[in-house]
Amino acid sequence: PPPLLEPLFPPQPGASPGFAERVRQHKVRLEWVRAEPAGLRGAVRVLNLAYEKAVSVRYTLNRWASCAEVPAAYQPAGPADGLTDRFAFLLPLGAAAAAAEATLEFAVRYRVAGAEYWDNNEGANYRLRGRQRVPPAA
Repeated sequence: PPPLLEPLFPPQPGASPGFAERVRQHKVRLEWVRAEPAGLRGAVRVLNLAYEKAVSVRYTLNRWASCAEVPAAYQPAGPADGLTDRFAFLLPLGAAAAAAEATLEFAVRYRVAGAEYWDNNEGANYRLRGRQRVPPAA
């Protein structure tokens, strides 16, 4: 079986107490992530500061020797709070992340009204470690 990515942070920050307040304070926060065969899927919440906004996820598999960035897509059926918007992303990791010892790091960027805000897990980046799946015992 292929290795799986194991988050080194709580994978559902949006379910923790005070999440809405953290979005208000910091303007952007990771809501959840899930490792899938296609890559790492997740959602981001941003404070709705203006109609036009851009959300992206910058990531690396080699400790920032190189990196890539993917745009996140606006989710129209988002939160009903009227204050925040939800964006979804998929990091297409492929074979590079399949190494059992791979470490994925990422941060979220939110650009709106001439300003830029980041969610980098309080300066530690969001990190996931590749871990070999243990086949079920026969």
